Amino acid sequence: MKTAIVWFKTDLRLVDNETVLKAIAKSEKVIAVYCFEESHFQKTTYGFQKTGSFRAQFLLESLQDLDRNLRQLGSGLVVVKGKAEVEIPKIVQEYKAQKVFAKKEVTIEEKQTESLLREALFKIRCELETFSTSTLYHPEDLPFSIKTIPDLFTSFRRKTELDATIRNAFEKPIAIPSPEIPELQLPTLKELGLEYQAMDSRVVLPFKGGETEALKRLQYYFFESKQLSVYKEKRNEMVGGDYSSKFSPWLALGCISPRTIYKEIKKYELQNGANESTYWLVFELLWRDFFRFQFKKQQNKFYRLSGLKERADQPKAFNEALFLDWINGTTASDFINANMLELKKTGFMSNRGRQNVASYFCNELNFDWRIGAAYFESQLIDYDACSNWGNWAYLAGVGNDSRSKRLFNIENQADTYDKDRMYRDLWLKK
Repeated sequence: MKTAIVWFKTDLRLVDNETVLKAIAKSEKVIAVYCFEESHFQKTTYGFQKTGSFRAQFLLESLQDLDRNLRQLGSGLVVVKGKAEVEIPKIVQEYKAQKVFAKKEVTIEEKQTESLLREALFKIRCELETFSTSTLYHPEDLPFSIKTIPDLFTSFRRKTELDATIRNAFEKPIAIPSPEIPELQLPTLKELGLEYQAMDSRVVLPFKGGETEALKRLQYYFFESKQLSVYKEKRNEMVGGDYSSKFSPWLALGCISPRTIYKEIKKYELQNGANESTYWLVFELLWRDFFRFQFKKQQNKFYRLSGLKERADQPKAFNEALFLDWINGTTASDFINANMLELKKTGFMSNRGRQNVASYFCNELNFDWRIGAAYFESQLIDYDACSNWGNWAYLAGVGNDSRSKRLFNIENQADTYDKDRMYRDLWLKK
């Protein structure tokens, strides 16, 4: 009897998940597994918890939802904790599996784990097969090889939109043949080395993890409220749940796929008409693709101080007091403070806010940009390695940008995007 393992990572969904469908098609029994990587719950070289409390809570909710959805199809989720290259071979041997199916990785740490697991599985005569499931455009359909992908987004976008097509999203499986799977056993936050942190009531949206919530949000934003038709006009606002799609936390964990969103955009356009806003959400998904393909091309360059450049300007000596002012929202700028308080108390911040606080960190404090990126990694519930480090490098002037630096006039930005002070008053009130 052919038995397969599906190793879930940041693809915590059943709709448009090629990995799951291929495992079902090629096997008689399928066991779904998630591994809490011990390295994801340790401190990074920059001194932050790699995964903070908000991120971890969103992950736990997403895994609970995945388990519920799996059980409706006759399966369930097996959870292990440790190193994937150690724990997954144990599951393989327990269930006598012949193959492990998983999402293909592009970032350096995840690729190393994938490589170590492949070696460990080879020793017990088990194969690892991976699939690209994270992007709008499949890498095989791009009009250039990974090595020759343009380093500027505009060049990438124009050529891709002209010469590539977006594949159809896969349907959700009807059933998943599995042996009896024990009841879900998730670690607590405490067991992960974290403390529960309640999300501040001022949060733009009461984010909850899982595919069910992702599809519910999509249905609301597109078809119930029709906010998609005004997405471009409202995306730079900073207060309330409807100023942008807010899909990013679910995209980060793969609770929803870009192709599912694209499919529903096309459906929406047929019903309500296409305009610049409906296109602009596809445009933003393309940015996400761009950074992922850039990471595949550039390997670990995005983690260097000089980024994609030959060398970088040397940052100022680190000043812990100024750094803590930035984190705690006690700088001289009330606009920066409001944004940093929102991040600290909710794990979320608008795109406009992120650009401003990163510009302030890189250009006014003149600190090593990677420290700021590492803090975001810990805090953001929508942390995605490629988008986070790619955007920080971009703003620091060492990423995919023809300009040397993205220097924002913070006061002008505040006057433009918070002219009535609604945002600052919300977050700075005692």
